[in-house]
Amino acid sequence: MSSIRLARTFIAVATEGSFAAAANRVALTQAAVGQQMRALESDLHRPLFERQGKSVVLNEAGRELLPAMRKLVGLYDQMQASAASPEPMSGTVHLGALVSAVRPLIQATLSLKARHPALALHVSAAKSMELAARVEAGELDAAIAVREPGQARPGLTWTPLYDEPMVVLAPRSAGEGGARALLQRLPFIRFDRSQHTGLLVQRMLRRLRVEPEEFLELNAIESIADLVRSGLGVAILPHLQGGRWTADARLRVVDIPKAEVRRVAVVQARDAVHAPVIAAVIRELRSRLQG
Repeated sequence: MSSIRLARTFIAVATEGSFAAAANRVALTQAAVGQQMRALESDLHRPLFERQGKSVVLNEAGRELLPAMRKLVGLYDQMQASAASPEPMSGTVHLGALVSAVRPLIQATLSLKARHPALALHVSAAKSMELAARVEAGELDAAIAVREPGQARPGLTWTPLYDEPMVVLAPRSAGEGGARALLQRLPFIRFDRSQHTGLLVQRMLRRLRVEPEEFLELNAIESIADLVRSGLGVAILPHLQGGRWTADARLRVVDIPKAEVRRVAVVQARDAVHAPVIAAVIRELRSRLQG
């Protein structure tokens, strides 16, 4: 179908930012990509791109069109997959994850891909707060993100994966002491307070009634853990699912009484065209988490 080819090329140009890069992605010449995009603009009676030298970016009309184009291609891929039989699955699915969940998501997608060679699964990492917005905008089909209480996104549905309790992470060299004592005694490395995890950190500080000596703020849990491991300070972090902090000879994990938990879930559109594939990814994730 020529309209599907145009849609795939449009998505490639939007993603790659140039006709030349998009040409490599869709196996066309640069001239053919330019011709297709001019034909699409002619059919829709409006420009879709802003050209900046060799680069192109979507204008407002192009940005409005992108989610519909992704949905069109997804529906076509789904029809192709179901035309012969429910199995094997095929098509292209874009997934996202917060950094701490990228590894299990990649493992799950590789396992699924091994059983369904025609299935193309693309994984990208981002801040948790960005992921739900990208799913809502149609840039991602699904994502592993932190589910924040009271999120008002009626077009999205959430599937719980696991909870991560907040703990104090301290260097083993700091010796003994409870959570409050360690926070009072050692320099504090804070997780980005603009993120939901950072808000949980602040709640824990209030609950413990402590104002630590703060010297650094980062948005990377494992980077903070590395600094703590080196003896540079103490932190409050979610106890990562599948993490090995308790077995680390240079770290000490201290529980916080009645700690807040970070709830991690898969978010997708309620009418997701790739719902069967997303469900299969969730099954793979849960199987690995339970194992």
